[in-house]
Amino acid sequence: MRAAALSIAPAVLPTGTVKQIERAKETERTLSILHQWGIHTLGQLAALNKEELRNRLGVDAVRLWERANGTATRLLEFVQPPEAFDESFEFDHEIETAEPLLFMLRRFLEQLALRLGSIYLVARELTLRISFSNSQQEEPTNASAARTYERVFKIPQPTNDVDLLFRMLQTHLENFKSEHPIVAVALTAQPIRPASQQFGLFETALRNPQQLYETLARLSALLGSDRVGIPVLEETHRPDAFRMEPFAWRQNDEIRMSNDERNSKPALRRFRPPANTSVFVSAARYLESDKIRGQIVDQTGPFLFSGNWWDEKSWARAEWDMQLENGDLVRAHEAEGIWKVDGIYD
Repeated sequence: MRAAALSIAPAVLPTGTVKQIERAKETERTLSILHQWGIHTLGQLAALNKEELRNRLGVDAVRLWERANGTATRLLEFVQPPEAFDESFEFDHEIETAEPLLFMLRRFLEQLALRLGSIYLVARELTLRISFSNSQQEEPTNASAARTYERVFKIPQPTNDVDLLFRMLQTHLENFKSEHPIVAVALTAQPIRPASQQFGLFETALRNPQQLYETLARLSALLGSDRVGIPVLEETHRPDAFRMEPFAWRQNDEIRMSNDERNSKPALRRFRPPANTSVFVSAARYLESDKIRGQIVDQTGPFLFSGNWWDEKSWARAEWDMQLENGDLVRAHEAEGIWKVDGIYD
């Protein structure tokens, strides 16, 4: 039998662990000395005297000798796997009404809230999965896709309130329809630590925050999570381009403009949607729409804007600032030969 070669596999070290890096370098130096002595196998290393090896090469050589003789001990690090907060149930008979489904979801929420509360966590997201019985499907791929319904509920304010979470699910299921009977249901909760908000000296919290978040949850269930939240302007020059982000408390860290700066810049009161208009280009230029009309005495423009030329969402428009004979200052734009009034300046 061939003797095992003397080598130590390099350990995977976490970034920034200086002591372990130094220990690895010391091990390499010890192995280099042993190789110079003619020690190339584990058997040759195990045959050496432990105390003499300690006196000559130190504790690092003793650690290698113990590993070669099988007497080394290493403390085990206890790692607890993450706990899964899942609840599921298979019905004995197919159900076609919402009452048995809501009954099981209520029990699921009570169990999940109890488990989360015992380790000081709250639910930040719920995943509802409903399985159907549609054995009449012929194609397996289509059948597997149609047999399961899944919906993720983003909870605006993480909580363990069973009544609040149940009303959110109930509101969604009131408008839920299925072509096949239900045979199983499952509910999964994503945990998170309770969040605390520190308000400023002159800021106050809502009297009942749960009522606000319950309303947001019900609106999200009715309209969709992409239509409820905080509007955020997108990084584009396209007018009124924005996206919706989930509602969250935000500190007012922005620098507020002083009254002088605020009054020095005119504000544009937009018409939503922009008002259809007609601009008569003649010696006496005239603007007429269903919201504002008058003779144009001065104008500035055009200001050309365009974007998304690389895909099907390309757009281009020319904006004008116009002053009417009554003193009103308006903004209008022209795109594809159609004029519209965007708003009026204060």
